[in-house]
Amino acid sequence: MTSTADPASPWSRTVRGMPAVGASAERSRVTRMRDVEMFSEMTGDMNPLHYDAELAARSAFGGLIVQGGVTSGILNALVAEELPGPGTVFLGVEWKFTKAVKVGEEITGRVEVTSVRPDKPICTLATSVRNAAGEICLSGTATTYTVPLK
Repeated sequence: MTSTADPASPWSRTVRGMPAVGASAERSRVTRMRDVEMFSEMTGDMNPLHYDAELAARSAFGGLIVQGGVTSGILNALVAEELPGPGTVFLGVEWKFTKAVKVGEEITGRVEVTSVRPDKPICTLATSVRNAAGEICLSGTATTYTVPLK
């Protein structure tokens, strides 16, 4: 990440400054049943594929899976905490969920800056979430805005 030297730049008032095209960040975590429960509490999503172990075992997924929001949630943490950093929110996302994530599976989220607007603190990111085997579970793009917090 490179901070802009121009004090008039909107990026100069962001916590981490203007990121460089090609900058990337990753974060990993193991999904838990508690993630499913908390997401269900927030959204009301009680899909049996998340709760009924017998049914889920007989499904195409072969076991309990986490909600897509749990899978994509790691990307929220990445953009808000690491790249572009504090104050960053999504303006838009286009994601494909290509492989379900099972409860207890380790996932790694990754973001990479593909474009940066110098006139506004807006970035386009390539985004992905992979499982421990390296298989892509989610891929796509996101557009972010970084609120100046300085």
